[in-house]
Amino acid sequence: MTSASMRAFLGFVAAAISVLTFHQGMIAALHGLGWAPFAAYRTTHVPPWGVPVIVDLCFWGGLYGALFGLLLPRFTLPLWLCGLILGIIAALVGMFIVAPIKGMPIANGWMAWPILRSLLINGSWGLGVGLILPLLLPRGAAHAGDGLQASRR
Repeated sequence: MTSASMRAFLGFVAAAISVLTFHQGMIAALHGLGWAPFAAYRTTHVPPWGVPVIVDLCFWGGLYGALFGLLLPRFTLPLWLCGLILGIIAALVGMFIVAPIKGMPIANGWMAWPILRSLLINGSWGLGVGLILPLLLPRGAAHAGDGLQASRR
């Protein structure tokens, strides 16, 4: 079994990669269809540290991924499904906890499309985490829900 610190590190890396591919890919697709007012890979600065949006997203996504990696041995469902659930949880945290802290309306002001858009973007990110993390884990490490879980010796 991979150590907790290694699972957290690989979870962070998987989530950051997923931000750059799945998350931003979904934003690019929605923006291309005219369904998102913002483009992918934004470099505008985010207060208070003034880092680009994409760096901020990779950092916070990575923290969620580290937690995902730590919880990996407890998962019994397929990792892609656990990742999708992670993305939905991240979207809900963003809508109900982060938004009020930033002085924004809860749940995007209860407007249906922004809520669905957030679930699509973050859900695709979470799916990416669930697909990328197993590729980074050493052979024989836990793969929840697919019958390949390593024995605990």
